[in-house]
Amino acid sequence: MKFWQAVWAIFWKDVRAEFRTKDIFTGMFVFALLAVLIFNFAFELRVSNVRQVLPGVIWVAVVFAGMLGLNRSFILEVDRGNIEGLLLAPLDRSAIYFGKMLGNLVFMLAVEVVLLPILVVLFNVNVLQPAILLVVGLGTLGFAIVGTVFAAIAVNTRAREVLLPVLLLPVMVPVLVSAVKASANLLDGAPLAEQAMWLRLLVVFDIIFLAVSYMTFDYVLEE
Repeated sequence: MKFWQAVWAIFWKDVRAEFRTKDIFTGMFVFALLAVLIFNFAFELRVSNVRQVLPGVIWVAVVFAGMLGLNRSFILEVDRGNIEGLLLAPLDRSAIYFGKMLGNLVFMLAVEVVLLPILVVLFNVNVLQPAILLVVGLGTLGFAIVGTVFAAIAVNTRAREVLLPVLLLPVMVPVLVSAVKASANLLDGAPLAEQAMWLRLLVVFDIIFLAVSYMTFDYVLEE
């Protein structure tokens, strides 16, 4: 119980700080919205069937906005000196990981909750289908699981804004391929049962990297 109380305390600290400052959500949402608007104007001129490219638009916006949020979540801790307090606290270091990961996940989901209806309006395609939302949720979870670890690695380097995508994107290839493929098939009218392979890949990826992150985060913080 003490472990999960520590996780909740770290998560709730991040949420309350975000309610006061809006540093993370505002930057992520504006970045994602600008990306979507640019794609919208470009596709109106060049693409006849927007449905074919919309899955890519969704995940480009989510990935790059998510990386901005991951960077900010740890940069704020370092710049304010909070990370030293977390490391000195008498708790399991993995509690820090789970608390930060849940915070990053909630911020990304909050951006998606606002962004997806805007996509429906701009592109006139219904992406608010339960099956598509399931794929987006699993992909976002995998992104938060892996991204939190790499953000902790990159934050103490000089080129932290550049290093995070360099480390994160190659590892995220299975998630991005699975999410884009499944989303595209679902938008084309394929049933969810036919996407079992992609869904299994997303679930297995999330489970494996959650376990790996749990076991290695202590070492990441020490370094």
